[in-house]
Amino acid sequence: MGGRDLRAELDSLLLQLLSDLEELETKRAALNARVEEGWLSLAKARYAMGAKSVGPLQYASRMEPRVCVRASEDRDGRRTFRVVSAEAQTPEELGPREAGEWLFRCPDPSGMAESTLLSAPQDPLNWFGILVPQSLRQAQASFQDGLQLAADIASLQTRIDRGQSQFQGLQEKLKQLESGAA
Repeated sequence: MGGRDLRAELDSLLLQLLSDLEELETKRAALNARVEEGWLSLAKARYAMGAKSVGPLQYASRMEPRVCVRASEDRDGRRTFRVVSAEAQTPEELGPREAGEWLFRCPDPSGMAESTLLSAPQDPLNWFGILVPQSLRQAQASFQDGLQLAADIASLQTRIDRGQSQFQGLQEKLKQLESGAA
């Protein structure tokens, strides 16, 4: 690979890295806004229902995940993270149960029977009563959106890390090529 081709590839990779960094900054700002919105909605719900009506005492004794975060790797070795609904999972979709395949096991690998794999988890809002305030629903939606943004940010961050290492490798090749030509 010639010096010009190497420089063109470096330029292309640098533009991609800058684009990814800009997207990362945008997604982080959106995540911060969603989490802040979620906490504000939760505070409003506590005010509307009473401080003792929305708290740890209302949590179920045994919680089931509603979503899972799945890490996958493509042929190029790039890791991506996806939020997958636990309700859509079946034993066939779970695939082999290898260590590290699921970041958060879905469902809990504590030896549950296969029949519980197919049962849909209960909506956590039902823990707080039948008629919950709209602010509690908004808090739930904000945190769900935040989880999706967090998975997107993790995928983007791994792509940026990989791009940086490729960029440094190409810079080293260019230095070797230039020092060999001199």
